[in-house]
Amino acid sequence: MASVHESLYFNPMLTNGVVHANVFGVRDWVTPHKMALLVLLSELGRAGAQLGLLERRRLNRLLLPLLQGPDMALSRLRKAIEECCPHLAGSVHIRLKLMAEGELKDMEQFFDDLSDSFSGTEPEVHKTSVVGLFLRHMILAYNKLSFSQVYKLYTALQQYFQKDEKKDGADENEMEMTNPEELDGKMEKEELDGPLREEEIACSGPLSQKQAEYFLSQQASLLKNDETKALAPASLQKELNNLLKFNPDFAEAHYLSYLNSLRVQDVFSSTHSLLHYFDRLILSGAESKSNGDEGYGRSLRYAALNLAALHCRFGHYQQAELALQEAIRIAQESNDHVCLQHCLSWLYILEQKIFDSCVLLEHSVNKSLHFGLPYLASLGIQSLVQQRAFAGKAANKLMDALKDSDLLHWKHSLSELIDISIAQKTAIWRLYGRSTMALQQAQTLLSMNSLEAVNVGVQQNNTESFAVVLCHLAELHAEQGYFAAASEILKHLKERFPPNSQHAQLWMLFDQKIQFERAMNDGKYHVADSLVAGITALNSIEGVYRRAIVLKAQNQMSEAHKLLQKLLIHCQKIKNTEMVIRVLLSIAELYWRSSCHTIALPVLLQALALAREYSLQYLASETVLNLAFSQLILGIPEQALNILHMAIEPILAHGAILDKGCAMFLVAKCQVASADSYTPQKKIEALESAISNLNEAKTYFAKVDCKEQLRDVLYFQARLFHTLGRTQERNKCAMLFRQLHQELPAHGVPLINAFK
Repeated sequence: MASVHESLYFNPMLTNGVVHANVFGVRDWVTPHKMALLVLLSELGRAGAQLGLLERRRLNRLLLPLLQGPDMALSRLRKAIEECCPHLAGSVHIRLKLMAEGELKDMEQFFDDLSDSFSGTEPEVHKTSVVGLFLRHMILAYNKLSFSQVYKLYTALQQYFQKDEKKDGADENEMEMTNPEELDGKMEKEELDGPLREEEIACSGPLSQKQAEYFLSQQASLLKNDETKALAPASLQKELNNLLKFNPDFAEAHYLSYLNSLRVQDVFSSTHSLLHYFDRLILSGAESKSNGDEGYGRSLRYAALNLAALHCRFGHYQQAELALQEAIRIAQESNDHVCLQHCLSWLYILEQKIFDSCVLLEHSVNKSLHFGLPYLASLGIQSLVQQRAFAGKAANKLMDALKDSDLLHWKHSLSELIDISIAQKTAIWRLYGRSTMALQQAQTLLSMNSLEAVNVGVQQNNTESFAVVLCHLAELHAEQGYFAAASEILKHLKERFPPNSQHAQLWMLFDQKIQFERAMNDGKYHVADSLVAGITALNSIEGVYRRAIVLKAQNQMSEAHKLLQKLLIHCQKIKNTEMVIRVLLSIAELYWRSSCHTIALPVLLQALALAREYSLQYLASETVLNLAFSQLILGIPEQALNILHMAIEPILAHGAILDKGCAMFLVAKCQVASADSYTPQKKIEALESAISNLNEAKTYFAKVDCKEQLRDVLYFQARLFHTLGRTQERNKCAMLFRQLHQELPAHGVPLINAFK
């Protein structure tokens, strides 16, 4: 079909010895597919009242994507019509067959009859309706054809129909060779490839301007809202290259090529396409001519701004800063306050890589509100909240700030920013250790329907916000021992965000972390060690920390200590306070295992001071547990029991199952250690209470399949039952302990020196 289009509609123009072809010089033209649509509209008008209300409604919903979309095979078109109205599909096929197998005058008569649709006092089609405009365009385009062009169109119609007939004959022969079960399976598979699946429709040959604009807007919308339903990167690039082959100056196609290259992290192609987009935007005269040079200046400054954003995304901060300086200079010369505010927001993003400062961001928010830029102001508020959360500000003030930004979202219907705000609240509650609140926010976002209507019927639920919330939800379930539910969530994430999508790295990291925790709980350190490489590739800091944990579990104390010290210096430099506290807790545990109990105390006190300064309540509670354990080791269990009451409540309310089990195990140890100074009756009560706490700890450890901790609990329980003279319970615990002891290798560390 490409040769037909080229001979009919290309208008070569020789300029300076170069031939330029502008396929979009004609807004629309007649093709065999559009003739099939004209036949459909004609038969729809003839059917009139014979069609039921439901069938007419289905056909009306089908018409718009058919009129706007690219050409498709006749078999796909017939299948789409059959799903709405089988009787009408048969009439369309018969009418096309008569026209294709008849004479040229039949096609001429068909176009002459189309004008009758607009005649009469109550015409079948209104001239200004979508269908009316389509009919008028087709009639006008057909009337402009010469006789040779009409003949070529008629020949193309015959080929279009004959190709469908050959496919039907091949399908019938295949049906005879296939048993009914295989046939049903094949038909179900073909139903999945129906014409309404827009991502399956490919551009064959040159498109008209309307078709190209529809295709580009559709794919851009899908890339923003639901990347999985857009064409694959290679297929989309192929279609874009096809468009650009017929019209190299089509600026929107270059921009979509830029977005497509970003999906696969192609620096060269994305930069190339972005520069070509702005070059073509100026050459095409799309800028306002009334502004004179101002139009070109606007393109230049926004080109520099987009180039800075591109370099920032790929981590080229020096190049991004140079491009941003250029954008600021041009915007200042043109007195463009809107562009300057965008530049200011990106300047903050670049400078926060060097030092933390809220001055630029606060100024950007105030100016954005002044110039009526709610989107930019809201993003600035959320960036401020994020920075102040890391700086340890109170949660109530941060939530008040997010509430103010939510008012902007609802007022201006910024549904995308509503999603981002809820996802950020989820992350902030997780940072503060309030898992219940984080779970509530996550479920709020998942139960929301998007406010933004997407033109292809796609809900806006495949954005980064949903990926973040689902990842947090998977980790929360895994922490509570619901590994099957966490696996289902991760499976859903893999389907919604395939590995080649831009947000896939989020669930990949959480998946590796959950597998790592399960392997560590199960005592399979070799499996955990094999997962460290994957975690490091996705997040280097997490990878180094997990590597140190594995070394610590394998009793390689000196190597683990060296690694943790390097990580501590790095995290202090980049001000990653949460990881600093976790590293300090791990270093303190190394000191315990090396019998340097007094050296661990200042390390723990430093971690506690940081946790309280930055309002990290859960980490503060965990640090208090470690301090209580240090006091137990140093021989002051009564004091350990006193400070345990400060930390046990947040752990039991918001903590992971493993932490709950460790906390109850520690309480039991402290009760037993402090019972030596009690009277005999009070001592028995203390030991009974310790056994009850051990039972609770055992339930927690069993839920996460932590066999090593279960073994320690059983050993402790057996000793307590022996002290109380309960032989039967002691023997049962001893038997279970022996089974686990044979299954797991001994760690070679005294029981009292192991908190986790």
